Amino acid sequence: MSQPDRTLGFPDGFVWGTATASYQIEGAVTAGGRAPSIWDTFSHKPGAVHNGDNGDVADDHYHRYREDVGLLADLGVTHYRFSLAWPRLQPDGKGPINTEGLDFYQRLVDELLAHDIQPWVTLYHWDLPQTLEDAGGWPARDTAQRFADYAAMTHGKLHDRIRHWTTLNEPWCSAFLGYAAGAHAPGRTEPAAALAAAHHLMFGHGLAVAAMRAQDGDSQLGITVNLTPVSPATEEPADVDAARRVDAVSNRLFLDALLRGRYPADLSADVAMISDFGFVQPGDEAVIAAPLDFLGVNYYFRETVRFGTGAPSDNPHARAWVGSTDVEPVRTGLPTTAMGWEIDPTGLYDVLSWVHREYGPVPIYVTENGAAFDDDAEADGSIRDDDRITFLDSHFRATLRAIDDGADIRGYFVWSLLDNFEWAYGYAKRFGLIHVDYATQVRTPKASARWFAEVTRRNGVPHVFRQNDAPADIR
Repeated sequence: MSQPDRTLGFPDGFVWGTATASYQIEGAVTAGGRAPSIWDTFSHKPGAVHNGDNGDVADDHYHRYREDVGLLADLGVTHYRFSLAWPRLQPDGKGPINTEGLDFYQRLVDELLAHDIQPWVTLYHWDLPQTLEDAGGWPARDTAQRFADYAAMTHGKLHDRIRHWTTLNEPWCSAFLGYAAGAHAPGRTEPAAALAAAHHLMFGHGLAVAAMRAQDGDSQLGITVNLTPVSPATEEPADVDAARRVDAVSNRLFLDALLRGRYPADLSADVAMISDFGFVQPGDEAVIAAPLDFLGVNYYFRETVRFGTGAPSDNPHARAWVGSTDVEPVRTGLPTTAMGWEIDPTGLYDVLSWVHREYGPVPIYVTENGAAFDDDAEADGSIRDDDRITFLDSHFRATLRAIDDGADIRGYFVWSLLDNFEWAYGYAKRFGLIHVDYATQVRTPKASARWFAEVTRRNGVPHVFRQNDAPADIR
């Protein structure tokens, strides 16, 4: 006798969504008064991006947003997390709002609301106006004030239709991949500048939260950080200390400042030969620690590390570990995604539980989680991405386990809605639930999209996961 098809359910009202970023999908980089961002400049620099790819067209979402909202509706999501392009709304990084850019986002928001999908916006997902980089970029303190002004201006125009506002996406990447490793825009390799950039990103966040809170006390305000549990390769003291140092610069730098109002003391000692933190002025840490309504957590992989030789690394994340150039990442033998990242859903449980345990009862949303795989089409044109389904199922279950253990987790956004411009990897890596043919812009839902639509319908995952379960219908 067959067992009934039971579901492991998420809490009532759990938020289900997908996520994108402006430069990765919008294209139309000169339309409607938009000016260049640092990613426009960086992606056109020879050798900076795989295959010389750039975001000039990307998914052409600027012109195809109605079609994409229809795909979102088919997925059954309650929310859509997307970013606003600063150089589309304020081309020079200062001055009045660009009405053509504002009109695009107003039309997008109206389309979402017409489909009962709540917009969840990110004000900054890495596309700094090039004019501000020319003036010093995030290592310059003035950029924090420019960001707060942009946030207040944009929030003032859109807060009547948008409830959830995220200031920054992954400030670690902006600061350390952009200014230390040189792997992301603007492509600088200046460790001291990266530390200053991290502080000014966080200071700008705090200023922006205060400005938006003053305009509308009902807005839900937060920030998204990418968190990476860091494990030592062995219990040797040198490896344990290596893990501590990477954890300080990757995780605690941001969480301690946001939720404890101070930077971790051990980090200051770790980077003393690089910077004296003189860019931190009295009162800055109190501004950064402005009360949050939620914390967004992005998770992709765990780092396992050891004390090494200090030889140059080809791993951009390792090159970004300011103060820890003698630390090496270690493979543990787990299966990997197409990005080469080890698949470890337990790491998601660990990081969610750690935030809840160490930092108190802050509402958490998993604002990004997903995987790139080599998605091959079947003879009939369908795309059976079983690896992605297995990946998402295991990470959903890890989240349920954290909820059962008391963590206040209220939603989950899958990365990504669409295959898109994957930063320095160009169009070589595909994270999407929806396949995009970049030559024709034809969208094709993958099997994972149909499976995810069933998850959102159930508000849960099957009690027993069967790889060959028939996915729900989706166009």
